[in-house]
Amino acid sequence: MSQQLITLTPIRNEEQFSFGKVAKQADGSVWFQEGNNVLLAAVTFEESDDSEDDFLPLTVQYIEKSYAAGKFPSGYMKRENKPSDFETLTARIVDRTLRPLFPKGLTAAIQITITALSADEEADLQRLAVLAAQAALFVSSLPVQKAVAAVRIGKHGDRLIVNPTLSELETSSLDLFVCGSAEELLMIEMQSLWSNDTEIAEDELVAAITLASENIARAAKAYGESFKAAAKPEREFVLKSDAIDEKTAEFVNAHYKQAIETALFSMAKSERGGALNAISKEAASALGTDNHKSVALAVEALKHNLVREGILQRQKRADGRALDEIRPITIETNLLPKAHGSALFTRGQTQALVVATLGGDSDRQGHELLTDRGGSHEKLMLHYNFPGFSVGEAKRIGSPGRRELGHGNLAKRAVESQIAPDYENTIRLVSEILESNGSSSMASVCGATMALKAAAVPMKKAVAGVAMGLVTQGDHYAILTDITGLEDHDGDMDFKVAGTADGITALQMDIKLGGLPLSTLSEALGRARTARLAILEKIEEASRRIVINKSGLPTVETFKIEMGAIGRVIGTAGATIRDLIERFDVTIDIDRDNGGVKVRGVDADKLSQAVGEIHRIAEESGNAKHGGGDRGGRREAPISSYKNGDELDGRIVKIVQFGMFVELPDSSQGLVHISKVGAEGKRVERLSDHFKEGDRVVVVFEGQDEKRKIALNLRDKVS
Repeated sequence: MSQQLITLTPIRNEEQFSFGKVAKQADGSVWFQEGNNVLLAAVTFEESDDSEDDFLPLTVQYIEKSYAAGKFPSGYMKRENKPSDFETLTARIVDRTLRPLFPKGLTAAIQITITALSADEEADLQRLAVLAAQAALFVSSLPVQKAVAAVRIGKHGDRLIVNPTLSELETSSLDLFVCGSAEELLMIEMQSLWSNDTEIAEDELVAAITLASENIARAAKAYGESFKAAAKPEREFVLKSDAIDEKTAEFVNAHYKQAIETALFSMAKSERGGALNAISKEAASALGTDNHKSVALAVEALKHNLVREGILQRQKRADGRALDEIRPITIETNLLPKAHGSALFTRGQTQALVVATLGGDSDRQGHELLTDRGGSHEKLMLHYNFPGFSVGEAKRIGSPGRRELGHGNLAKRAVESQIAPDYENTIRLVSEILESNGSSSMASVCGATMALKAAAVPMKKAVAGVAMGLVTQGDHYAILTDITGLEDHDGDMDFKVAGTADGITALQMDIKLGGLPLSTLSEALGRARTARLAILEKIEEASRRIVINKSGLPTVETFKIEMGAIGRVIGTAGATIRDLIERFDVTIDIDRDNGGVKVRGVDADKLSQAVGEIHRIAEESGNAKHGGGDRGGRREAPISSYKNGDELDGRIVKIVQFGMFVELPDSSQGLVHISKVGAEGKRVERLSDHFKEGDRVVVVFEGQDEKRKIALNLRDKVS
């Protein structure tokens, strides 16, 4: 292929596609440039005659090179290693967009590799990866005749932004990513971002998708027309046909239709698979054939048709539910005594155990993207695990794959915006799928909300999720609420919607049929809202029964010390801070830029003592800040003449987080630590709720240390 340069401005920025310039031994390749961003995409394939079914072995790889942003690889090894979560999720987006374009029955092993070679700080690399991959695929000899486009929509106030920069996205209340061809939408992902109004209403989302669809149609049409001149002649492929022998199909339909209906509409999932296999074997034996695959295909085809006919013609689902009915839900919380928060969410035959763990700043997940100005850290993590036993399979448990990462990312995006922004702790949520028949990712969303509540994490609003389905035949269609695995497999759409009572926080949709009218999409969103509100009622009901494991939850105290005191608190080679951590069983994070200190621990008394020690150490040089005021440099106190056990009248001169300073009759000052206030076994949380500066109190002298610091115990408050 001769070298061709095609320059387009389909939406917002100028794009250059260079074909035949690099990677010329690949079947299709493109050097794609938008501004300072350069991506290389290459498509290769190997024909295979060994496949027994029509599964397409498509592999998509998205790779980021550190040099693309003038960086060294982070970590000990200064070479790119295994793909990051972002790279994996980007590859998954490209796969979900391009896979529907291939003809059914194509079994060639296809590999699409996208490499980011140059990237600036404002680049939307996921969108650019889709554009590069589809261009390389279009000009290859593979039988794909559609160009696709990707559009991201942001929202500032009431204004929608097409393909926002990363800076614009940071202040956006919406992140909507849509891929499609000129005729149809193929993939949608959406997340509401932090703003005063963190959810998006259904009608607003439809308007945003409409805008994306219009831009996609225009861009995809421009790509298709422009790339034709650079495209290779289409190669002839033998498509594996799952054509069913007509006589076999008639025999199965005549003799086993009732048995298949019984398996579908009267059996649980765990029984159904075995029953259908038994029917296939019996039918093959009755036919006297060794072609078990042909019989199994006939049984599968009849099963597929019966599922769809039951829904479209009789409004009947396999498990007997109405089309808009949710499966029974049960919720249990804090089943795990030593976990910070846990929830077991069960919906029908889908079950997720979600566990919350709270930590400090040092527990955050660090990573560095090409577009990051520096390293970034995740305050919320959500890890999703899908063991084989959840679907009755004997499968080795290994590292999470693309599906697990994708489902975990979706659930994280659903709940992230509803966690109070000023919450101090780092949060790790782990969703263990114990049983699956239907959307386990949406069960993870519901379970995550309950686990957060069970760990006393403040949430603005509860979040719930539900998976919707669609079955179509001609002009007839049926929207299904809370779909099962069977309905996902035999339906035309998998549509996951999560949100609060006021709107949507996250959405993911994969469309298996050509085109989806926006009116149908709007109706599906309305049905999802009705279901979400019903699930939220269950969540609110379960929330009222939560018993918080207060003794096991970490607490955090935040304050500031003067910059000059940081070195004294840390100590030589960190000796002082290590001693505090070990002595009081706490974690201590100090911000060297502003003097901020976070002390976190499970034992409230030990935590308060650690805070007091930090203030004492900082105070030695007159640099500590208590509350909003600075005590300044204090004169060295004289050796007191009081004896241990003396009861003294005093006046409160300062209330701080860890206690209160009391002036004694000889004008000296001592500290009543917060742990010395309150009845036995009942700790006072906020001294300012019970005392104010100037109050008269009776205290007991408890001694003076070598640094002449006086310790006091509260005996009584003088009315």
